[in-house]
Amino acid sequence: MALFARLGIAGVGLIGGSLGGAVRAAGLAGEVLGFGRSEENLRVAREHGLIDRVVREPAALAAADCIVLAAPVGTCPGLADALRPHARPGTVLTDVGSVKGTLIAALEARWQGVGPVVGAHPIAGSEAAGAASARTDLFRDQRCILTPTATTDPQALARIRALWEGVGARVEEMPPDVHDQLLARVSHLPHLVAYALAAAVGEARVGGRAALEYAGGGFRDTTRIAASQAELWRDIALANLPALRAALGEFRAALDRLEALLVAGDAAGLGAALEEARAVRRRLGVER
Repeated sequence: MALFARLGIAGVGLIGGSLGGAVRAAGLAGEVLGFGRSEENLRVAREHGLIDRVVREPAALAAADCIVLAAPVGTCPGLADALRPHARPGTVLTDVGSVKGTLIAALEARWQGVGPVVGAHPIAGSEAAGAASARTDLFRDQRCILTPTATTDPQALARIRALWEGVGARVEEMPPDVHDQLLARVSHLPHLVAYALAAAVGEARVGGRAALEYAGGGFRDTTRIAASQAELWRDIALANLPALRAALGEFRAALDRLEALLVAGDAAGLGAALEEARAVRRRLGVER
């Protein structure tokens, strides 16, 4: 059964496109509208059946009774500003951003008097980008976090929960600041580490040879997410600065510990530290 007559998606990339396709497949909206900056990407989204219709003006997108902001977090407040003059009373505004505290506060301020705001973050995706990478099963059995605030409308929250459950996600709720502290450590920090490692080795030369030419599977696996969109992760890092700085401090302390063990020639201590990390990795349930 349809939850919304029209669902508008601003940003029909990997996440927005996958959501549109999954919503259409599950019959959760009468019509899915797609809005974005790239005409080519919107064409691909339409051809792949991720959206029903392309709209090119904020006024047309604002005709939806639920709007999903699936653009980089730094652009979302501006999108809300552009949509506000055209939105119908009661229109639900939600998002898929990896940062919740600062973003949801900004969206609530901009959408005040229009309709409810519900923060959401599906923990799914990859370094791939664009509608061509979208998959209708992307959210199946993946966690989606909703971050209600003191002003969140309970009925709107229930509808957004039903939307994500309808595309197969496992939904849970937590305060925005708790979300941001958690994601700073398990998502935002790893991306910065991957970018830093790629940058540190990328131009290195040893004995006249480019180090990167000798990179094997370990380096490729460790830096895989450095292929992610720079604009996206720039905005995320800036929006979650306090929590990310704390996570960076914890990571520096872990590196300092390993360096101290190396300098001391403490084989037993170094082996124990590496085994601790290995045990943590095994807890993820991935053998490789």
